[in-house]
Amino acid sequence: MRVLVTGGAGFLGSHLCDALLADGNFVVCADNLLTGRVENISHLSGEPRFDFHEQDICRAFDFDRLDYIFHLASPASPVDYLEHPIETLQVGSIGTMNCLELAKKYGAKFLLASTSECYGDPLEHPQKESYWGNVNPIGPRSVYDESKRFAEAVTMAYHRYHKVDTRVVRIFNTYGPRLQLNDGRVISNFMKQALLGEDLTVYGSGSQTRSFCYVGDEVAGILALANSAEHAPTNIGNPGEFTILECAEVVLEVTGSGSNIRFEPLPQDDPKQRCPDISKAKARLGWEPKIDLRTGLRMSLEYFRSAVQTARTGA
Repeated sequence: MRVLVTGGAGFLGSHLCDALLADGNFVVCADNLLTGRVENISHLSGEPRFDFHEQDICRAFDFDRLDYIFHLASPASPVDYLEHPIETLQVGSIGTMNCLELAKKYGAKFLLASTSECYGDPLEHPQKESYWGNVNPIGPRSVYDESKRFAEAVTMAYHRYHKVDTRVVRIFNTYGPRLQLNDGRVISNFMKQALLGEDLTVYGSGSQTRSFCYVGDEVAGILALANSAEHAPTNIGNPGEFTILECAEVVLEVTGSGSNIRFEPLPQDDPKQRCPDISKAKARLGWEPKIDLRTGLRMSLEYFRSAVQTARTGA
């Protein structure tokens, strides 16, 4: 197939490009490099089936015949979407509609990368796809949450009214190689701080929970959904649930760091619990994650060590 990956120079997008190429596809990668990095795809520069375009998908664009569009473009970490709130809202709305128009034009299948943030600070636990969420629509995090909720709504509208063959994946916390050190999410923060010998910053009491999915498992789940006939939103994440304090302890164990833990105030609208119910993915896709947190962190350790060393030396 000839496949377009928007946000393909990002953390998750670059791993998806790798997997699609490994499956024999021709991959067109579009990224405006607002938060993506050329370094994430530099190893593909000599690959004849890979074509990179520095492209803002909020502006009119087109590519020749496409069979599948994977729409991953968006700032995804709190650091990024709080720094770029308008761009985040634009890519979730205008960018998504531009991609859907392209899918409609070429009769291409379309997969939207949505997020567990659609559930907000959930009152249901674990979260099923049927849960409508508890989102503050005007809080600082709303620029990301609501952009993805709109993206889901417009994707389903194109499916219903224009018969575009769509999929919607709700992604839960993903980590692994290529995750930026300054990403601002729990794993990158803890790994960087532990390897630098700094205190690990825990917000609130540390009793809030998250579920962490290794990037290889996440990509496998996305591809399983892409190859299915499931149109409604589907959770792809690891249901293994950790408190933030437990996660900090695992990071200290894996890195062998002697860092201490420092507590800071909890940010506004920070979810108290986050854990996917993946019953649907298991039943309809035959997918579930295989890599636990300790194993995934060990698999990521060399990358984080190298990234910390690069940040230290600037080399």
